[in-house]
Amino acid sequence: MTATTTPSPATGTARATGTTRTYERTARTTATRTRDRMSYDRAAAHAVLDEAWHCDLAFVVDGEPRVLPTLHVRIGDVLYVHGSTGGRPLLAARGEGLRVCASVTILDGIVYGRSQFHHSANYRSVVVHGVATLVADDDAKRAVLHALVERTGAGRAADSRPPSRRELAETAVLALPLEEVSVRARTGGVRDEPEDLALPHWAGVVPLRTVAGAPETDPDVTAPVPAYLR
Repeated sequence: MTATTTPSPATGTARATGTTRTYERTARTTATRTRDRMSYDRAAAHAVLDEAWHCDLAFVVDGEPRVLPTLHVRIGDVLYVHGSTGGRPLLAARGEGLRVCASVTILDGIVYGRSQFHHSANYRSVVVHGVATLVADDDAKRAVLHALVERTGAGRAADSRPPSRRELAETAVLALPLEEVSVRARTGGVRDEPEDLALPHWAGVVPLRTVAGAPETDPDVTAPVPAYLR
């Protein structure tokens, strides 16, 4: 995207600590246990957000908790999600915005301990708290949707029809500044109790990863599979 169409990212509250930029820790982002798994590193948060495909957006409407599974895209220090203009979070965000909590997780492996208590998972996750606001400007909205499509494959935005005026009107985009952000991760192997090490049970890690399969062409398509999907 060009600089003229890219939405301006929010500055956020990232601060410089030596050569590492981190997000300010808040009461909501401070862990009460296993604090060694927590990080507030800006680059680490961005890396997880950029790799993950799925985002859960939690919010409260009329006193009831809601969770919206959605796709997302990060542009600078802003996280964007989209949905129907008639959807609950998009309707609730009109005006001053909607307080939300966004979460993404990448599962890297299942950890098998000798004890059931020490079964676990290796993962990387990001949680973002803040107020999400509607993107009202049509050009900014088009830029976000362009970036969202481009995430699916470099070159896909140019290789597909952009939204019509009606489609754009039916689509809402929420912008969530990356200001109150935390990263939580577990890596490594089994952490069994010393007295359990001699037990006759298998222990270890089964790695997990997301792998794209071969493209399945729609029956009416005559165009070849594009290079960015091969």
